[in-house]
Amino acid sequence: MADERRRQFGAYLARLRRDAHKSQRQLAALLCAVSGTQSLTRNEVSRWERGERIPEAWLPFIAEVLGVPVGELERAAAHARGESDGPPFGAAMILSELIPPRDPLAPLATRAGRRIGSDDVANLAARVHGFRLADDVLAGGDLMAPVFRELIAAMRLYRESTHTEAVGSALLAQIGELAQIAGWIASDAGRHEKAEHVYRIGIEAARQAGNGPLVANLAGSLAYQLSNTGQERVGLDLARAALAEAGLDAPSKTRALFFDRVAWAHARAGEAQPAMQALGQAHDALSKADEDAPQWAYWVSAEELEVMDARVFTELHRPLRAVPLLTDVLSRYDATHAREVALYRSWLAVALADANEPEQAAEEARRVVSASADMASDRTASRARVVLQRLRDFEEVPEVRDVLHDHGHVLSA
Repeated sequence: MADERRRQFGAYLARLRRDAHKSQRQLAALLCAVSGTQSLTRNEVSRWERGERIPEAWLPFIAEVLGVPVGELERAAAHARGESDGPPFGAAMILSELIPPRDPLAPLATRAGRRIGSDDVANLAARVHGFRLADDVLAGGDLMAPVFRELIAAMRLYRESTHTEAVGSALLAQIGELAQIAGWIASDAGRHEKAEHVYRIGIEAARQAGNGPLVANLAGSLAYQLSNTGQERVGLDLARAALAEAGLDAPSKTRALFFDRVAWAHARAGEAQPAMQALGQAHDALSKADEDAPQWAYWVSAEELEVMDARVFTELHRPLRAVPLLTDVLSRYDATHAREVALYRSWLAVALADANEPEQAAEEARRVVSASADMASDRTASRARVVLQRLRDFEEVPEVRDVLHDHGHVLSA
């Protein structure tokens, strides 16, 4: 653990240096100049960035040269030394782990492409939102190929075209938004490594565009995937880092989303009280929703927060709170969103089983398995297995026995 913390600190320090457009040699020279000593070399900076050493005495000078609050550096160093049991000091240290070592968005040295303007960005934005709306009604396996073709084309457009700085920044933001929906679609299709890779690209694009809430949305999306694929602690740290990255000035609707992801990450980690607190903070944020929310947050609503409430209650084995919420939401949820309906029914089935209502749980389970069989969605397939596994505790109940007889093969899929 100590080695891992030092490695994280080193990656964070390297990221700060690159953001300041300094080489290791240049950083060493600047540190010598401000400290009045000639004892520091590029090799020592390299050792810091590899996590071999923590630059204890140099922290104030590093802060001065790189324009970082010294307190932030000191908190990061304390975490690296193992003196802090909480998450790393903030977003940058965790997010530094997510940035590709080679920037796939770097413009070509010579741009031979056409000059583009705001209309081109607007057209891309319309296509990006079209993919979001398509994801509401189609599964990941159906959308993987077209969304990745669009992302590759958008990245090529940025790298090869000429444009003003403002247009370039707007284009980067759209690439970030497209990467987020592409990552979400890949994750739904069960392509988790591909999803993580594209989330990283999106984070870099959003950071270059100076769009903190979008960085947070991408990081939070990856945190959600990590929490659901056996990396609960990393997912929790990243979800909290995403919230910090967004900042207090982020639109209230987006903060509601980020708090919801923190709540889910706590629930997956088995931490009930912090999860409940984050749910309350999500509702508080949404109650202050303003008009500045980005288009990608169009789906965040009181109804969706209720769904997350119920999912957290189910994860924490509190069925008396989960069942009424899920029953109410499902009674009025848009039936065209078939994947979400199946997913929400899967949590209802588990909550009913926890409430010792196996007959009703079996009824919901049958609906979940039937729906998932017709979808190219790894999420629904995985949830179907979770539900059937939970019902095994009630095999003596006829309704449950029938479901397991009819669909037990799903458990070995």
